[in-house]
Formats: sequence, structure tokens, C-alpha cells
Amino acid sequence: MARPLWFVELIKKTFPNIKLIAKLTHIPILGTLFDLLLFKGDDIIYLPQDKVIKVDRELEEYSEYVLPSQVLEYFIKKAKHHWIMDFCICRTSMECKDYPHNLGCLFLGDAVLDINPQLGRQVSKEEALEHLNKCREAGLVHMVGRNKLDAQWLGVKPGEKLLSICNCCPCCCLWRILPIVSPKIGSKVNKIPGVNVKVTDKCIGCGTCLKGVCFVGAITLVDNHAVISDMCKGCGRCVSICPQNAIELTIDDEHYVRKVIKRIDKLIDVT
Repeated sequence: MARPLWFVELIKKTFPNIKLIAKLTHIPILGTLFDLLLFKGDDIIYLPQDKVIKVDRELEEYSEYVLPSQVLEYFIKKAKHHWIMDFCICRTSMECKDYPHNLGCLFLGDAVLDINPQLGRQVSKEEALEHLNKCREAGLVHMVGRNKLDAQWLGVKPGEKLLSICNCCPCCCLWRILPIVSPKIGSKVNKIPGVNVKVTDKCIGCGTCLKGVCFVGAITLVDNHAVISDMCKGCGRCVSICPQNAIELTIDDEHYVRKVIKRIDKLIDVT
């Protein structure tokens, strides 16, 4: 059943405490309960920003699959139903001052028909694509996949009929909890296979990439040189912000877009 507005307002008031809630997932019984209710069956993939990709090889016949955003275009064109939220619940709850509150999530699939009409609107394929363009221009990072948390707070089902495309900034719920949440839950949020982010010799240790840039705290400074850990989700924010152009993102799998599409197609039916 679609969630009433009072329920959504309650979530907004609770949201600033999300890090505290994430810590509770390390308590065995509570962690299992959180996983079952909010994350069971999830597979969430963060897409690098198109502008930061350096391709290591010629993709030849796969040249039409160069950009990560084409994963989203595939599902938008395939889906019968498209829904844009009128607001981002994360940015609104945190009173974000850096990114637009009105650029909310895009949901695809039959389950969107049960979303409370006071929270957003159904749109055409063209409007959905334009919405994502605005999100990219604003510097937001796309997340795509099955996210049971969305189905729960929206009050829709079945989960396998709801594809979430979130447009994230540092206020994003998942970005805020990933450094804290239990490894079992955290492992359901991944970077694209084949994505590599590395710091080159151009790094002068200025520390710009440490100033709230990495959502998951994957960057540290060692001997005046930035170091990126395995926590990296490959979003590319550090690449675009580095004043020395000392961080590179490459994708060394020429089939990466097809693989991501196949992976998501197994979980979600948007037709």
C-alpha cells in the first residue's frame, strides 16, 4: 500500500540519525533483521560519471557501449512505466545546500503505479532521460539496481518490479551508511566490474580529495600522496575534483555495460 505523507515526513525526521541506525547492524540479531527487512536480494551498482572515464583500449564493435549512462538509457527505453520523485528525500532531510532538492530518484517498472501520487509523477521515456541529464549536469552520481529500502519506504511491491535509479550527493542514505554498516549489507553496494581508480605520480598531496569528496572514505593521505582503498565504489568524484588531474578512472572490460545490464535484468523486470 502506498505510504501516506505523514509516514514520509516521519522518515525525514528520522533520517539525520541514519548513521546511528547503521551502527546497529553490527549487533548480530539486529543486523539480520535489518538485512531481511531492508536489503534482502539487493544488488546496487554505482556508475562512474561519463566525463571521468579513460578507456584503456579501443572498444571497436562495442563502441556504442562506452558510457556508463547507457546502462540507464537501456532500462529507460525498455520500461513501460517511469516515475520521477518531486524531491530527494535524502537532500531534503539533510537540508542540503550544495545540490538541488527537486532532483529526486527515478523509478522504473510496474511497481511505480502504487507510489503515492503526492510524491511525484509518471513521465515519458523522454522526460526520464532529460531528468537524468539534469542530474548529471548538477554533478550527481547515479546508482542503479534493486534496493528493497526504496520498496519499503514507498510501500510498493513486488520488489522485482521496481528498479531504482538514485542521483546521489554526500547526503545520500547509502553513501552515508556505507563506511559504517555491517560488511554483509555493505557488500550489496558495488562498483562496476572492471573499473579502476588510481592515483598517479602527479599527486602533490594537496588533500583536496579528502574534503568530503569520497562518499565512502576510501581516500587517505600517506607520505603526502593520496591512497585509494578497496572501499572505493568507482563513482569518479575524486577524479573530477582533483586540481592536479592526478587521479584516473579506467574501465578495462570492453563488455562492462552489457554485463551490468545482464546482471540487473536478472533481478528486475521493468517491462
